[in-house]
Amino acid sequence: MKESSTNSIDPRAADGLPPGQAERRRFLTWLSVGLGGVCAALVGIPVVGFVLAPLLRKPAGQWRTVGKAADFAIGKTVNVVFEDPSPLPWAGVTARAAAWVRRESDERFIAFSVHCTHLGCPVRWMHDANLFLCPCHGGVYYQDGTVAAGPPPRPLFRYDVRVMNGEVQVKADAIPITTAL
Repeated sequence: MKESSTNSIDPRAADGLPPGQAERRRFLTWLSVGLGGVCAALVGIPVVGFVLAPLLRKPAGQWRTVGKAADFAIGKTVNVVFEDPSPLPWAGVTARAAAWVRRESDERFIAFSVHCTHLGCPVRWMHDANLFLCPCHGGVYYQDGTVAAGPPPRPLFRYDVRVMNGEVQVKADAIPITTAL
Protein backbone atom coordinates (compact mmCIF):
# COMPACT_ATOMS: atom_id res chain seq x y z
CA MET A 1 0.00 0.00 0.00
CA LYS A 2 0.94 3.39 -0.77
CA GLU A 3 1.23 5.89 2.01
CA SER A 4 -0.50 9.18 1.70
CA SER A 5 1.86 11.94 0.62
CA THR A 6 -0.17 14.69 2.19
CA ASN A 7 0.66 15.51 5.74
CA SER A 8 -1.91 17.27 7.81
CA ILE A 9 0.31 19.84 9.49
CA ASP A 10 -1.24 22.91 11.04
CA PRO A 11 0.25 26.00 9.37
CA ARG A 12 0.38 27.77 12.75
CA ALA A 13 2.71 25.05 13.95
CA ALA A 14 5.13 25.42 11.07
CA ASP A 15 8.01 25.92 13.45
CA GLY A 16 7.46 22.43 14.78
CA LEU A 17 5.51 23.39 17.88
CA PRO A 18 2.10 22.11 18.71
CA PRO A 19 -0.72 24.63 18.01
CA GLY A 20 -1.16 25.75 21.65
CA GLN A 21 2.51 26.56 22.13
CA ALA A 22 2.77 28.48 18.84
CA GLU A 23 -0.12 30.75 19.85
CA ARG A 24 1.44 31.31 23.26
CA ARG A 25 4.79 32.16 21.67
CA ARG A 26 3.12 34.68 19.34
CA PHE A 27 1.25 36.23 22.32
CA LEU A 28 4.44 36.50 24.38
CA THR A 29 6.27 38.05 21.43
CA TRP A 30 3.63 40.76 21.04
CA LEU A 31 3.51 41.26 24.80
CA SER A 32 7.29 41.74 24.90
CA VAL A 33 7.21 44.19 22.00
CA GLY A 34 4.34 46.14 23.57
CA LEU A 35 5.95 46.34 27.02
CA GLY A 36 9.26 47.33 25.43
CA GLY A 37 7.51 50.16 23.59
CA VAL A 38 5.81 51.34 26.79
CA CYS A 39 9.13 51.31 28.68
CA ALA A 40 10.86 53.18 25.83
CA ALA A 41 8.12 55.83 25.93
CA LEU A 42 8.36 56.14 29.73
CA VAL A 43 12.08 56.80 29.44
CA GLY A 44 12.06 58.68 26.12
CA ILE A 45 9.33 61.27 26.75
CA PRO A 46 11.07 62.90 29.75
CA VAL A 47 14.40 62.87 27.90
CA VAL A 48 12.86 64.57 24.86
CA GLY A 49 11.10 67.06 27.15
CA PHE A 50 14.38 67.86 28.91
CA VAL A 51 16.14 68.45 25.61
CA LEU A 52 13.37 70.58 24.08
CA ALA A 53 12.30 72.53 27.19
CA PRO A 54 14.81 75.38 26.80
CA LEU A 55 13.69 75.84 23.20
CA LEU A 56 9.99 75.81 23.99
CA ARG A 57 10.10 77.80 27.22
CA LYS A 58 11.39 81.25 26.38
CA PRO A 59 9.41 83.60 28.57
CA ALA A 60 9.02 87.17 27.51
CA GLY A 61 10.49 89.74 29.84
CA GLN A 62 8.16 90.82 32.62
CA TRP A 63 8.27 94.05 34.56
CA ARG A 64 9.03 93.50 38.25
CA THR A 65 8.71 96.20 40.87
CA VAL A 66 11.92 96.55 42.90
CA GLY A 67 11.02 99.50 45.13
CA LYS A 68 9.68 103.03 45.30
CA ALA A 69 11.61 105.68 43.39
CA ALA A 70 11.88 107.77 46.56
CA ASP A 71 13.82 104.92 48.25
CA PHE A 72 16.71 105.22 45.77
CA ALA A 73 19.20 108.03 46.38
CA ILE A 74 20.73 109.75 43.35
CA GLY A 75 24.21 108.36 42.64
CA LYS A 76 23.80 105.30 44.90
CA THR A 77 23.98 101.71 43.64
CA VAL A 78 21.91 99.14 45.56
CA ASN A 79 21.19 95.46 45.21
CA VAL A 80 17.55 94.52 44.55
CA VAL A 81 15.90 91.10 44.46
CA PHE A 82 12.97 90.12 42.26
CA GLU A 83 11.30 86.95 41.01
CA ASP A 84 12.62 85.29 37.88
CA PRO A 85 10.03 85.61 35.06
CA SER A 86 9.96 81.87 34.47
CA PRO A 87 10.00 80.19 37.87
CA LEU A 88 9.15 76.54 38.04
CA PRO A 89 6.72 75.43 40.74
CA TRP A 90 9.50 73.65 42.63
CA ALA A 91 12.15 76.39 42.16
CA GLY A 92 11.84 77.82 45.67
CA VAL A 93 14.66 80.23 46.54
CA THR A 94 16.29 79.73 43.14
CA ALA A 95 13.37 81.57 41.51
CA ARG A 96 14.81 84.81 42.86
CA ALA A 97 17.00 86.96 40.68
CA ALA A 98 18.95 90.08 41.55
CA ALA A 99 20.25 93.24 39.96
CA TRP A 100 22.33 96.27 40.84
CA VAL A 101 20.20 99.41 40.44
CA ARG A 102 21.60 102.94 40.43
CA ARG A 103 19.64 106.14 40.28
CA GLU A 104 21.41 108.50 37.89
CA SER A 105 18.96 111.40 38.13
CA ASP A 106 15.38 112.12 39.20
CA GLU A 107 13.92 109.98 36.40
CA ARG A 108 16.88 107.93 35.11
CA PHE A 109 17.78 104.53 36.55
CA ILE A 110 20.28 101.90 35.39
CA ALA A 111 20.14 98.20 36.30
CA PHE A 112 22.87 95.62 35.80
CA SER A 113 22.83 91.86 36.22
CA VAL A 114 24.71 90.60 39.26
CA HIS A 115 26.34 87.91 37.09
CA CYS A 116 29.87 88.35 35.76
CA THR A 117 30.05 87.82 31.99
CA HIS A 118 33.10 85.59 32.38
CA LEU A 119 31.65 82.61 34.23
CA GLY A 120 28.54 83.96 35.94
CA CYS A 121 29.90 84.55 39.44
CA PRO A 122 28.06 87.24 41.42
CA VAL A 123 29.73 90.64 41.22
CA ARG A 124 29.91 93.01 44.19
CA TRP A 125 29.59 96.77 44.15
CA MET A 126 32.50 98.50 45.83
CA HIS A 127 31.11 101.94 46.72
CA ASP A 128 34.42 103.56 47.67
CA ALA A 129 36.04 102.58 44.35
CA ASN A 130 32.91 102.96 42.16
CA LEU A 131 33.63 99.53 40.65
CA PHE A 132 31.96 96.16 40.36
CA LEU A 133 34.31 93.34 41.38
CA CYS A 134 34.04 89.65 40.59
CA PRO A 135 35.61 87.53 43.35
CA CYS A 136 36.07 84.41 41.22
CA HIS A 137 38.72 85.46 38.68
CA GLY A 138 39.36 89.13 39.41
CA GLY A 139 37.00 90.69 36.87
CA VAL A 140 36.51 94.43 37.33
CA TYR A 141 33.78 96.60 35.82
CA TYR A 142 33.34 100.37 35.83
CA GLN A 143 30.16 101.87 37.29
CA ASP A 144 28.63 101.96 33.79
CA GLY A 145 29.11 98.17 33.50
CA THR A 146 31.96 98.22 30.98
CA VAL A 147 34.97 95.99 31.55
CA ALA A 148 37.84 97.65 33.42
CA ALA A 149 40.15 94.65 33.88
CA GLY A 150 40.36 90.89 34.11
CA PRO A 151 38.90 88.10 32.01
CA PRO A 152 35.28 89.24 31.40
CA PRO A 153 34.67 89.23 27.63
CA ARG A 154 31.69 91.64 27.68
CA PRO A 155 30.16 94.39 29.81
CA LEU A 156 27.62 93.51 32.49
CA PHE A 157 24.17 92.65 31.15
CA ARG A 158 21.82 95.65 31.46
CA TYR A 159 18.17 95.33 32.33
CA ASP A 160 15.58 97.78 31.05
CA VAL A 161 14.29 100.03 33.84
CA ARG A 162 11.22 102.27 34.05
CA VAL A 163 9.36 104.28 36.66
CA MET A 164 5.60 103.67 36.82
CA ASN A 165 3.37 105.32 39.43
CA GLY A 166 6.37 106.19 41.56
CA GLU A 167 7.73 102.61 41.55
CA VAL A 168 10.96 101.46 39.93
CA GLN A 169 10.47 98.43 37.71
CA VAL A 170 13.06 96.17 36.10
CA LYS A 171 12.23 94.17 32.97
CA ALA A 172 13.20 90.73 34.20
CA ASP A 173 14.37 88.42 31.48
CA ALA A 174 15.71 84.94 32.01
CA ILE A 175 19.01 85.08 33.88
CA PRO A 176 21.66 85.77 31.25
CA ILE A 177 23.76 82.71 30.68
CA THR A 178 27.36 83.56 30.04
CA THR A 179 30.14 81.73 28.31
CA ALA A 180 33.82 82.43 28.17
CA LEU A 181 35.06 83.41 24.75
